[in-house]
Amino acid sequence: MRLATWNVNSVKQREPRLLAWLDQRQPDVVCLQETKLTDEAFTALLGDKLAERGYAVALSGEVQWNGVAILSRVGLDDVEVGFAGAPGFPHLEARAVSATCGGIRVHSLYVPNGRVPDSEHYHYKLAWLAALREVVAAGPREVVVCGDMNIAPTDADVFDPKAYIGETHVTAPERAALAELQAVGLHDVVRDRWPDETVFTYWDYRAGMFHQNLGMRIDLVLAGGPVAERVRAAWIDRHARKGTGPSDHAPVMVDLDEAPDGDIGPVVPPPSAGRPRRTVKLPQQK
Repeated sequence: MRLATWNVNSVKQREPRLLAWLDQRQPDVVCLQETKLTDEAFTALLGDKLAERGYAVALSGEVQWNGVAILSRVGLDDVEVGFAGAPGFPHLEARAVSATCGGIRVHSLYVPNGRVPDSEHYHYKLAWLAALREVVAAGPREVVVCGDMNIAPTDADVFDPKAYIGETHVTAPERAALAELQAVGLHDVVRDRWPDETVFTYWDYRAGMFHQNLGMRIDLVLAGGPVAERVRAAWIDRHARKGTGPSDHAPVMVDLDEAPDGDIGPVVPPPSAGRPRRTVKLPQQK
């Protein structure tokens, strides 16, 4: 089984690229985030095209913002929109959908951004993650929790820790919340496979961040033990971030039981630059 997660940053804008990527990579299960369409609009746009490719679809969308989906051609059972105990801001947002696909409970998640440390939205993020932890802890162990987590797990997951001082995504409470989620028995399968590699999944559109490889690893695949044991390859599809009109995120790919493209690594193709020798300001800081 090939599973992927991808923040497409508007499925309407990314439709041609998404369909071409599905045809090229042939994933069996795809978790999408930031679809930015209502369920009805998503179905009208892509329903027939996905059905032609053998995908059943589970959706949780809203107008303009957020939105998550699961595409599966290995079954799509017991679909649940949101999760028990999830807080809203103030109303529930389209940030979570789960289903059982090929015997694995799959969660597609778009974790709240947090905006500014210690803001109301930041505390909402922490409460949202705490509620998610309780749901995942209740089982099953055959589970994959994946998506845009909006947290870089460690300093190794950002191009320069100094550039992120005072920013969300890297604060101790956020990282602790993510660690507590993982502590219920989840494995970060990309980092487990590439413990010492520079691996990013997100690069800001501005200031040539992608071409300089000034990114973050905030899109994760966290797998329960029985699923993690089946991983044969885990990598970042940087090709999907190149070219005209890309998302600012790249897909995370995980192959279970067999690796049809081999263990091709977290970076495809190699980055054009290594870590910067001087501290680089983030675009929002300029």
